[in-house]
Amino acid sequence: MPIPMGARVGNMIFSSGIAGKDPATGELPADGAEQGRVAFQNLRTLLANGGATLEDVGRVTVFVKDESVREAINVEWLKCIPDPHDRPARHTLVHDLRGGMLLQLEVIAVVPDKPVAG
Repeated sequence: MPIPMGARVGNMIFSSGIAGKDPATGELPADGAEQGRVAFQNLRTLLANGGATLEDVGRVTVFVKDESVREAINVEWLKCIPDPHDRPARHTLVHDLRGGMLLQLEVIAVVPDKPVAG
């Protein structure tokens, strides 16, 4: 695929649209709850590959096919980021997603400085 899942530039990670497609099978679940679960799993993988975690995310943009998917996103959001006082900024937009996608995530994260070994 010509579009990467994301890019690290300096100490920042910028994602492309992260769908709820299973990377092992290429399957896209039919329901929003499962797409949300897999999308957040894919997000965690992207961040880990770039040296970050969900705690390092500063902004999340969520695209939903329609408002009925919002609750599926909220369930995963609360599982992944339970502290109401330490969550990234978030914006949700209704968008005509293609190929059976019911939701998609985009994030910006700041990779933490690693302590220098002495």
